[in-house]
Amino acid sequence: MSINALHRRIAEAIRADILAGRLQPGDPAPSENALAEEFATTRNTVRKGLALLKAEGLLVSEQGRRSVVRPRPNVRMVSTGANHRAHRVSGRANFNAEVESQGRRPEQRLLEVARVPAPDEIAVRLRVVVGEPVLVRRRLFLVDGAPMQLCDGYYRPELVENTAIAEHRLVKGGAHGVLEDPEGPIRRRIVQFVEDLELRMPARTEIDALEIPAGVPVARALRTAFDSQGEPIEVLDSVIPGDRYAFRYVIDVP
Repeated sequence: MSINALHRRIAEAIRADILAGRLQPGDPAPSENALAEEFATTRNTVRKGLALLKAEGLLVSEQGRRSVVRPRPNVRMVSTGANHRAHRVSGRANFNAEVESQGRRPEQRLLEVARVPAPDEIAVRLRVVVGEPVLVRRRLFLVDGAPMQLCDGYYRPELVENTAIAEHRLVKGGAHGVLEDPEGPIRRRIVQFVEDLELRMPARTEIDALEIPAGVPVARALRTAFDSQGEPIEVLDSVIPGDRYAFRYVIDVP
């Protein structure tokens, strides 16, 4: 068997153990010496096999330390209309409520609030002209101090001006609390979300901000919120590392 084929066989054996649960997140991978003996090869060939798994995001290691199965700080997000309405009643942002329900500590950091030219995909969803000014709120979501998601919220300026959404501060209960407040200036009721999802490899800025290891893809979700008149009132553009979330969508079919 060639060296190339052998290092891939080593990677396949360890990958199978990880996917089958025989190696759990945080468990050490077999040592280089043990693998070299098991496959009757050199440690250099073993290292090539381990490097493949690191590139896939299945193993991580620090300088001079043994490789371990990458920890997966998963958060389970459940998207249902009932959940959305319950969180509105409780006055909590959806992300915070879902994370807290799992005994974890949520945090949102506001990175920027600004008027920017509407990007093509955002303009189509907000039904504005491409390049027309829109308001964006850029946030970083964290769980237990670890970065989990980048989320940019876009709004038509005339809808949110002179509200907390346009201010450079976190909004208690989230933007939806302001949009739906029956005593507030906007008073819209969200009745539908449309979400477009794509999977891709992360950009350099996303790797840095979210501390994404080599080989891990991201999901990009574009979620548009519609009010009772069928008008789009918010577009969320989120980037989510593929190794940190489990999503469940409940779709009621009339």
